[in-house]
Amino acid sequence: MKEPGPAHPITITPYPTPVRVRLDGRVIAETGRALELREAGYGPVLYIPREDLVAGALAPNPQRSFCPYKGEASYFDPVGGGARASVAWSYENPFPAVARIRRHVAFYPDRVDAIEA
Repeated sequence: MKEPGPAHPITITPYPTPVRVRLDGRVIAETGRALELREAGYGPVLYIPREDLVAGALAPNPQRSFCPYKGEASYFDPVGGGARASVAWSYENPFPAVARIRRHVAFYPDRVDAIEA
């Protein structure tokens, strides 16, 4: 486990406007409680509380990856999403420095129709 710091900063802040995620022409997530994670040399990522996902829109995928700053990531496929896979990810047990993203899901912008913010 690596800690964020001056060489690799990570910040998590409330996102100021509502966020909506569309997939296959329908809204699968909508929230006014998104968190914006900014990490070192990466673009910002919006994390949406799980309670604000449409029930049954996503199904767990067996894929896993590991980030030394955040922990193990789990992935999700759309239910009935055809050829699309791994459209979203979540850190089920994130490291303490990023614990605020627990129970939140982030979406790949290029794997959904739109992330409207």
